[in-house]
Amino acid sequence: QRCVVLRFLKSPPNQNKTPEEILHHLQNIVDFGKHVMKQFFGENYVHHGEIIQLPLDFVRQLCLKIQPERPECRCDKDMDTLSGYAMCLPNLTRLQPFRFAEHRPILCIEIKPKCGFIPFSSHVSQEIKHKVCRYCMHQHLKVANGKWKRPSKYCPLDLFSGNKQRMHFALKSLLQEAQNNLKIFKNGELIYGCKDDQDCVCDWNELARHLKPFFFPCNGLASGPQCTRTLVKELIHVITMALLSSTDSCRAGHMKTVPISQGRSYCEASAFNKELVRNGKHKLESSGLPRGCLLYKTLQAQMLDMLDIEGLYPLYSRVEQYLEEFPEERSTLQIDGPYNEAFYEKLLDLSLEDDGTVAFALTKVQQYRIAMTAKDCSIMIALSPCLQDECSEQRPVVLTSKSRFTFSVSVLDLDLKPYESIPHQYKLDGEIVNYYLKNVQAKEDPVMSNLFKENEDCTLVLHKV
Repeated sequence: QRCVVLRFLKSPPNQNKTPEEILHHLQNIVDFGKHVMKQFFGENYVHHGEIIQLPLDFVRQLCLKIQPERPECRCDKDMDTLSGYAMCLPNLTRLQPFRFAEHRPILCIEIKPKCGFIPFSSHVSQEIKHKVCRYCMHQHLKVANGKWKRPSKYCPLDLFSGNKQRMHFALKSLLQEAQNNLKIFKNGELIYGCKDDQDCVCDWNELARHLKPFFFPCNGLASGPQCTRTLVKELIHVITMALLSSTDSCRAGHMKTVPISQGRSYCEASAFNKELVRNGKHKLESSGLPRGCLLYKTLQAQMLDMLDIEGLYPLYSRVEQYLEEFPEERSTLQIDGPYNEAFYEKLLDLSLEDDGTVAFALTKVQQYRIAMTAKDCSIMIALSPCLQDECSEQRPVVLTSKSRFTFSVSVLDLDLKPYESIPHQYKLDGEIVNYYLKNVQAKEDPVMSNLFKENEDCTLVLHKV
């Protein structure tokens, strides 16, 4: 029996769209996944779904049934119950592609990795942005605003480094402070992570209870702190191996790659980096990501943000000015779709030479929107234990010390970021950086600089007498 997910459009109260508008919006989402994001990520990783029409009575009953289950933070928007249109998508907490009913239990880890590189643009006005990643800076502002109780030690650059030691540290940090960046499902049910912004459940002993049947089917280890640590370590190992695997035979599109070597490969605020400095080491190893893995493809799409929001915002203003003069051109410029092959082809121009035209500005704006989409996507890793003689050659397999898993890796949350959100991103960027400079860096600088001095090599120079 096929397991699917229905997705309905949601909108603020009293802003209901017509059925035609909803159908058009859903078609845009499907087309964007099909014609654009599949080109970046590859056939096996993107599941764009299809549009279906349902009886209105069924939709209304469904809405009434799920309303009490919706997180409070999501209830500011109403679910569309008037059009009958919905997107039908595969359930990515299950193994993909779904060829047969899975009888074994399935563990699924959802990771929202966020932006995996430091801006390399010359348009950046604050030097701190060339040293500390956006995620690590934003953590402090979120804690100050009451969104989270404490900052996470997770740094996206550690996860995207390809270095297993750094990746393990990043994943352990996510497991310690999941926020909305990590969730774990068992047979489709959430067992670990946040249901909404404040409801965070991160009990490792409870997690270990769920993990034990997957990793020690023969109950080879007693319970207790040592068992919990071992199980978490095994889980981190499996996630790392799955993230570094390439499960997509086809290469992504014709996209010229942005050199990942641009900019630095580590973040000065990373807890892993700080630990190295304290131990007298200055060199952070960055092994690099295998070209076929999903993390590599995600990073390439993210790096379409070549100008940073500071360099992009004046180009956005140029497009806006043009649209004020010629509002009828909005559809010609494909700002709201259609997201077809012609739209994708325009994204392939990686030139940074500004010729002053609206065409150049628009290309950079659209590339930035793709990058923002890739920075906010989620990666789903579905795992199912299998015995040696059961594992099909058609499915990839990852091994641990005592178990073996067949697995699939998928990406979701690939709706194109709105054109209208760019001013908000520009404002937020300034707030994040200013808060960090004023409240964090000013306090940390003296401590870190002393550590660097203490760890400097002392060279004795001998002169001939």
